[in-house]
Amino acid sequence: MPASAAQPQAPASKSETGFPPLSRSAFVIVFGVSLAVAAGNSGLQSVLPAIGRQIGIPDPLIAAIFSLSALLWTVSAPYWAKRSDRDGRRPMITLGLFGFAISMTGCACVVWAGLHKFIPPLLVFGGFALLRAVFGLIGSAANPASQAYVAERTHSESRTEALSQLAGAFGLGTIAGPAIAPLFVIGILGLAGPMFFFAAFAALMLLAVWKGVPETRVAKPAAADDDAVDLAPQGKSAGLWRDPAIRPFLFYGLLAGSAQQVNGYTLGFLVIDKLGQTPMQAQKLIGVAMMAGAMAGLLAQWGLIRMFRMGPRHLLRWGAGLAALGNLALAFAPSYEMLVFAYALINLGYGFCRPGFTAGASLAASDKRQGEIAGAVTAVNGACVIVTPVLGVALYKLFNPAPFLMNAAILTALLAYVFHAVALKRAGVAPTDDAQNAASTYDYAEGGG
Repeated sequence: MPASAAQPQAPASKSETGFPPLSRSAFVIVFGVSLAVAAGNSGLQSVLPAIGRQIGIPDPLIAAIFSLSALLWTVSAPYWAKRSDRDGRRPMITLGLFGFAISMTGCACVVWAGLHKFIPPLLVFGGFALLRAVFGLIGSAANPASQAYVAERTHSESRTEALSQLAGAFGLGTIAGPAIAPLFVIGILGLAGPMFFFAAFAALMLLAVWKGVPETRVAKPAAADDDAVDLAPQGKSAGLWRDPAIRPFLFYGLLAGSAQQVNGYTLGFLVIDKLGQTPMQAQKLIGVAMMAGAMAGLLAQWGLIRMFRMGPRHLLRWGAGLAALGNLALAFAPSYEMLVFAYALINLGYGFCRPGFTAGASLAASDKRQGEIAGAVTAVNGACVIVTPVLGVALYKLFNPAPFLMNAAILTALLAYVFHAVALKRAGVAPTDDAQNAASTYDYAEGGG
């Protein structure tokens, strides 16, 4: 964790919302929550191809394990966000961590049993998918509650910086997960070892949240207190899809995010096949490639966006262009080294895409609609993972370059769309400094599933 992330500028008095200021210790713990979840998810993704091939589960099915979880994430995240308004942030953060820890522990046990031939591959697949779904249904409570906890305890002038640092936890987790996972592929635990470790990490963070994150409730006006909580407030999100000022950003985010997921879920299989090694032998090099991509995304997120003061228009254009070029290079990468370079270039592009569409949509909406925008963005992030893992891996099995050529075509079309759609052409025109900084609040690796 960078030193700056551990020390957000806490105001000396209550925030505009009436909450006490965010303490540094509480921020470090909330940062650790996001880090634990991101590291666990990326670490699991890095070992999943090896798990499937070691147990004998077909590649498309092993990728499909994330689809049900992503669908449940898309539906449940807005519900938990609304529940945190009513029941408090800390209870929802702890609930989400509990769901993550239970899901990861259960998945580890099922995988361990499959590796040792105690249960057949089909039962491993079914158990793994159902236990992973626990994360999508319950684990999704932590993310929106963590962000709301930070936002309501910081003044407006320091909120962007605090949320940007919190979002950086996802990028760090994406680097740490694949780096840590091979260290715990040990002894009798084998490929289940990393999942046991990430579950224990989440359990420790759960205890830290309960002991070190204070919960202070602020009374709301009667009109703001919703007695009924709808599971899926789809009406407002559907309205945004009909809004010509917002729809192009959501459409861009859905396609760019889906392409990113195709890359992420096919990478492990590509490395194994490119090297011609066994899944266990290739595991460390899968992690290296994933870390290279994550570091490129962080370079965009923490460096280039701020250095060049890039607004949403520039992010949308450069993001689609670089990701398209990287996918074309990945489709015909002649060596592992070229594969890593192409994957890094791809993620540099995605590091621009996500803040481009999220900040662009936010700037195109009024202040009163920011909650609707956040809900729609959350739903888009989850929707990107419902079908793409299966589609990407199935195409890869038919013809190895196919998913990357498909991505290159989609992203090239998106690049043309950015210059065609009026809302995207004018995205963030003459943005203020605050608006430019807001782009960095959304980390490229954030998402459900």
